[in-house]
Amino acid sequence: MSLLSLKIMLFPGMALAENPVDIFAQAQSTSAYTGTMISALIVLSIVLTAIWMGIMNHIMEKSKDIDTSHKGRTFYLPSMYAIGFTIATTIGLFALSLRTVGGIVPFDGDNGQSLAATFFICTGLLSVIAQFMWPKAKHYVFAFSVGTLMSFILFGFYNMLFIPSSAKDPFLMALGIVCVVMSWRFLFGPWRPQVKAAVLGTFIFWLSVHILFSELPSDRSARLLATGIALIPAVIWCMLFMKEHKQRMSLVILMFLSGMLSTAPILFYDMLVRHKIELQFFLFRVTPENFTRSTNAFVSGNLVGVTGMRSTLVTTLISFLIVGFIEEISKFWVLKKSGQSFFSSIDDVLQLGIIVAIGFAFAENVLNPSYFIAFVRAYLINPEVPQWGAFIGNVLGRAILTNMVHILSTGVFAYCYGLTLFAGAVLEEEHKLGKVHVIPHFFHNLFRIPEKVVFKREMIIVGLVSAVTLHGVFNFLVTLPDLLPGNPRTLGDIFSAAPGSFLHYIALLIIPSLFYVVGGFWILSVLFYKKQCMKERGVLVSADNLVDSHTFYAQYAK
Repeated sequence: MSLLSLKIMLFPGMALAENPVDIFAQAQSTSAYTGTMISALIVLSIVLTAIWMGIMNHIMEKSKDIDTSHKGRTFYLPSMYAIGFTIATTIGLFALSLRTVGGIVPFDGDNGQSLAATFFICTGLLSVIAQFMWPKAKHYVFAFSVGTLMSFILFGFYNMLFIPSSAKDPFLMALGIVCVVMSWRFLFGPWRPQVKAAVLGTFIFWLSVHILFSELPSDRSARLLATGIALIPAVIWCMLFMKEHKQRMSLVILMFLSGMLSTAPILFYDMLVRHKIELQFFLFRVTPENFTRSTNAFVSGNLVGVTGMRSTLVTTLISFLIVGFIEEISKFWVLKKSGQSFFSSIDDVLQLGIIVAIGFAFAENVLNPSYFIAFVRAYLINPEVPQWGAFIGNVLGRAILTNMVHILSTGVFAYCYGLTLFAGAVLEEEHKLGKVHVIPHFFHNLFRIPEKVVFKREMIIVGLVSAVTLHGVFNFLVTLPDLLPGNPRTLGDIFSAAPGSFLHYIALLIIPSLFYVVGGFWILSVLFYKKQCMKERGVLVSADNLVDSHTFYAQYAK
């Protein structure tokens, strides 16, 4: 009897395998399938048990007086609509994942479909169980479904742009951009803070999984370590500014996650530039350009007499102002979309705007390979002996100084935005005190435009210009020593002081550091403790109507 005949008789399922590797792969696949079926049966048994317990509790509730019922007994049964939505969403997300397998890690490779099926079956069953056990679970099931759906859509568009083998069809690209814009807006939908935070958290979860599993183990360790280290100063900053005004934790988490996602536009544009991606449409195409290169062309072609060193300085300043403009607009947009319905005072807007800035700085520190990840590799992983002094120095400099720049610029913008939200009440109070705003008063007398309308526009412009200036000027001052001849590092180098002069002990970076850290704290403290900022005014429900804050919190604290 041949070996092949013996193999067919003893192991029919392995007869088609041509080598031991195939046999092992088939055995592994069979074990995974068996494990999946056993897990599904266990979860199904728990679901049926929960349903039966719910029915029995419901019957017992009707047969017993409510006062004699046991404390802690639940009589909640989810609706068939909620269960049907969960099942349909699970099937739909799995079907969508089949279209994007290969781009969403870990649902890639030969076993991507089986891994996706296992994950979504278990997630769907656990969601059903949670809805029987906890009445509010349906909100979080909805949030997880929305966050996952948006993640898959955005990952699909990412694959279409950045995978070389994908076809750059103009129709698909235009449709993809429309879907991306709609998905991005849908992430910040009109839901309660807990649901919004869960939606954004789900999206960030999928993004984190994709990034981590796409990297080599050594890179993954460096990123995880950098993330944990960057989270420490972020939490400290949040706790520091949380003392100024009490907030619900769900709002704080929502704003922090929103701030993290506000880094997406600038990072996405940077990827387009680095990969030289052209956005092709039917009649035209858009080619993203490097800010520095475009600014340099503008300065050299339009500003007569600005050449040499002056051209370099002007180009750098304008480039940083453009980057600051994009970042501040992005933070303002997520602040408005995430929190406008929940602000009851100017202090709320100021404080939660600062939380958005902290979230932005945290994501920037983690995602940019030149920051915390570079510090971890340069001072902890690559050297034979970890250089803790240099590592802590770089981390503290980045965590304190650059975080404060984001906090100060976005805080000033958020304060001005708060004035626009409560413009009517603020103007009325200031009119009673005899204070007149010159620009709104002028336009009202000359063109009969309502003062409140002009005041709102004025505050938004003032806030945006202030934020962009603070942001761009700091980046310029930090970069300035590298642009000047000789790369001076101290005031002594600038003024050509004698070798023993005390000016050589004053670093150039100390000047922006003192202004942004010390001066920033002073400016924000003044804004926080202004009487008009501390006053609770209720929440905005329309252009001119306010709801009392006690009514609002009674409604949403449930």
